[in-house]
Amino acid sequence: MKFFNGYEFTIGYRYTRSKSKNNFVSFISIISILGISLGVASLIIVMSVMNGFQNELRQKILGVVSHVQIQGVGSPMNEWPIVDQKVKNIVNTEGTAPYLSLQGLLTKDSIVRGVVVRGIEPLLEKSVSQVANNIVEGDLSSLNEGEFNIILGKDLAEVLQVTVQDKLLFMVPRGQVTAAGIMPRLKMFKVSGIFEAGMYNYDAGFAMIHLRDAQSLMRLSKFEVDGLRVKLKDLFSAPKVVEQLASGGTLDTFSITDWTQSHRNFFKAVQIEKKVMFIILLLVVGVATFNIVSTLVMAVGEKNSDIAILRTLGASPRSIMGIFLIQGTLIGLTGTFLGTALGVLVAVNIDAIFPAIETIFGTDLLSKDVYYISELPSKLEIWDVIMTVSLSVILSIFATLYPSWRASQVRPAEALRHE
Repeated sequence: MKFFNGYEFTIGYRYTRSKSKNNFVSFISIISILGISLGVASLIIVMSVMNGFQNELRQKILGVVSHVQIQGVGSPMNEWPIVDQKVKNIVNTEGTAPYLSLQGLLTKDSIVRGVVVRGIEPLLEKSVSQVANNIVEGDLSSLNEGEFNIILGKDLAEVLQVTVQDKLLFMVPRGQVTAAGIMPRLKMFKVSGIFEAGMYNYDAGFAMIHLRDAQSLMRLSKFEVDGLRVKLKDLFSAPKVVEQLASGGTLDTFSITDWTQSHRNFFKAVQIEKKVMFIILLLVVGVATFNIVSTLVMAVGEKNSDIAILRTLGASPRSIMGIFLIQGTLIGLTGTFLGTALGVLVAVNIDAIFPAIETIFGTDLLSKDVYYISELPSKLEIWDVIMTVSLSVILSIFATLYPSWRASQVRPAEALRHE
């Protein structure tokens, strides 16, 4: 048995379009539609921005950080080429590169800044990171063995007030014992390049030198490094690759981690924030849809005589309920459609809209020394749109149930007595 008949759709649709005798009812209907539209649009826009934010951070972080990292435990990794070959025998990699990490101070005149300096093999580094593509001055190939050149982050170079060809002093706190006591290791480096990773943490506190120069500074042999960086063809397979490497038995003496572990708290926080924002904005949509309750309750009171006439003509209580279900659902669908269109339009054009807002108000809304990124990214995912639309429609239908049921309980004789 069909729940709705043709005339129920027709009457419900006409009730939605017809001008109410009570202007307040029409006003509440418009507010309901606008409320649902803004709620749905906000939810789609925020979800798209959160997706874009997460994707942008992942790309920027993995532009500097490796997919998988194999480190020596308590001591440098000896004979790294042997370890490198073992890794390639176990998993299919896109690239591998050794590294040596140093923490120290860079000084220029009276300016001093703490930095993390990574010793790299320039040719191999290109296969595991995007740093070479982010260099804005100079070139990664300028890191030649024995020349003690250094490539700085853009913000770090600005703070130290240096450009390419300038010299600065690098001091490593791991000192050497002398007759005068423990002295830090000092070395003069020449700036040969400047990179911009797009993340303030790296641009303001990270630098690169040649691996052999780092080994010379730390008094290490040619094949002694801190670890090995590995790039995979599928970055999301990193946890599985770590299990493969750990279970092989040949790398038991090393610590093996992947990008999901080294930045677990960060990406976990982004995921939690996305879920919380979804729930909060869904509540906004819920509040907007429940304006439909007010609209239909007043509409039922206004249409009492119409309901009575329909009942006397043979309409069943279920048909009366169906008419107002259709009316409320159409209001919800209209608001949802308009909100979806607005949300998608803004989400796919946020890269142009956001700078325009900054220009109008004359302010930098995402200062890169406060936030991880200085631009507002957006990534519209069809699943987010489908889920938002579905929940909005479900809430709209749910909001129509009570007033529609009230309409079906109207008694024709009592309704007509007051006419």
